[in-house]
Amino acid sequence: MPMPIENTTARIGLVSISDRASQGIYEDEGLPSLKAWLGRAIGSPWQPIERLIPDERALIAQTLIELCDNQGCCLVLTTGGTGPAPRDITPEATLDVADRELPGFGEQMRQISLAFVPTAILSRQTAVIRGRSLIVNLPGRPRAIEETLEGLRDKTTGELKVPGIFAAIPYGVDLVGGPAIQTNEDVCKAFRPKR
Repeated sequence: MPMPIENTTARIGLVSISDRASQGIYEDEGLPSLKAWLGRAIGSPWQPIERLIPDERALIAQTLIELCDNQGCCLVLTTGGTGPAPRDITPEATLDVADRELPGFGEQMRQISLAFVPTAILSRQTAVIRGRSLIVNLPGRPRAIEETLEGLRDKTTGELKVPGIFAAIPYGVDLVGGPAIQTNEDVCKAFRPKR
């Protein structure tokens, strides 16, 4: 197992995939939502590398390769393009650049979303490893981004009922050899096995 690089700023790619937002027809909400949540959740140094692109399979794949291979992002989070519509091709583009797939991420995101909407079963989020990078496809709506990253909380007590996917991401980044990402436990407690 590669050891994580200590005391290094984590470069995190944030990719919002939307034909209309990339053309300026409406304002993108994906990138601001991702940055705001990560700003609350991550307690160690990190740097966002942002991209806003249309739903074009080759361009999505090219962007993921550039962020992982050239920009040195240990983590790339995409938002948008994971539904069943003909232009929703983010998972396909992600698999095009993958070394290995991590289907548990998509399974957990759908489980969380099903607590809110029955149409969550139509989502096709996934996650993959490319070299020393973890790529995760998130839903497109800001509220769904937060819910899947953070998890389900009891409305009365605020106690975490179902962990969000970000609880596993720092350890996943460790395993592929990326820098150690520490979290703000009030937002998201990262799980790492005891050594």
